[in-house]
Formats: sequence, C-alpha cells, structure tokens
Amino acid sequence: MAATASIVLIIRQDPRTSALPVEALRIALGLAAGENPITVVLMGSAVLLLAEDTEEIVDLDILEKYLPSFEHLQIPFLLVQDPGPQPALLDGFAVTDGTLESARQAMTAADRVLVF
Repeated sequence: MAATASIVLIIRQDPRTSALPVEALRIALGLAAGENPITVVLMGSAVLLLAEDTEEIVDLDILEKYLPSFEHLQIPFLLVQDPGPQPALLDGFAVTDGTLESARQAMTAADRVLVF
C-alpha cells in the first residue's frame, strides 16, 4: 500500500479577473477524492471564492457546481485575508482564519504544495 501524502493547495489569484482560482478549486476537489488529505489556502482576494456575494467571479456557474462538495466533504480552508473590510462568507465550510505564518507552517508540514 502506498503512503498518503498531505497536500496544501494555495490560491492567491483574484477570482474576479481570472478563471484560474475556480479551476484550482476543481483540481483540489479531484485531489480530495483520493487518499491524500488536502488543505486549501485562500489568500487575499481568493477568499471571495467562499463569499456570499459571488456575482463578479469568473466561471461562477462552475464554482456553484463544486462548492457543495467542499461543504459536504468538509475539506479544510485556511483563509489569509487582506487587511480592511472582509467579505461575508458562506456558512457550512470548514474555515479557519489564518495568517501568513500559519500558511507557511501548513506548507512546511505538507508533503506537496500546489500554488495557483
């Protein structure tokens, strides 16, 4: 039996200007379907992927298709938000507020790190 490898997937691009953050979530969901534990780190404006107001997000229809699976599987999210006003977030997700230091610790502890 192969050993499992922990994965940290970091999303730091703005989902209002790029489709990559939503694609990264799709990849994270695929990785979570395997044996490997995964944590998704949302940095800066990428936190908007879990916001109540998502109408400006590129590929919103795809995001809406995948978010219920993240909620159901309770895949952990670590949020590293920018200073200032914070968006209202959707309920039901396994969310932890973090810092750059906690994100660094998560990356250091992981076997694999993917950055988007």
